Amino acid sequence: MRRITTPRVPSRAQGFTLLEVLVALVIVGTALGASLRAVGSLTQNSNGLRASMMATWSAENRLSLIRLAATWPELGLRSFPCPQGELNLNCQEEVLSTPNPYFRRVEVSVFDGEHPDRRILKINQLVSR
Repeated sequence: MRRITTPRVPSRAQGFTLLEVLVALVIVGTALGASLRAVGSLTQNSNGLRASMMATWSAENRLSLIRLAATWPELGLRSFPCPQGELNLNCQEEVLSTPNPYFRRVEVSVFDGEHPDRRILKINQLVSR
């Protein structure tokens, strides 16, 4: 028995063209660039939250010292360093009078040591005699 064969037509080579490869590389490069920007933003937010937490600790430490001290806080404005870990922080304490002579308002502001005009946190507390 004889088989009848049809002539084979050469098919196109299988694979990607150079243009398709370049388009895929542009898409992957754009996605990688966007993801790097997102990671950078997360890192920046993490540093800000860390600085805010450390500033809160510094301010709370100062207010705790005032509460635990047996002396009545003097009116006025004082500045002092209040570092936390490797962060260089500066605290500013302002003691203000209130309409009730048995209370004083204490405001503690924490500033970034590298950028003294940048206030990270401000906490208020009333102190009784």
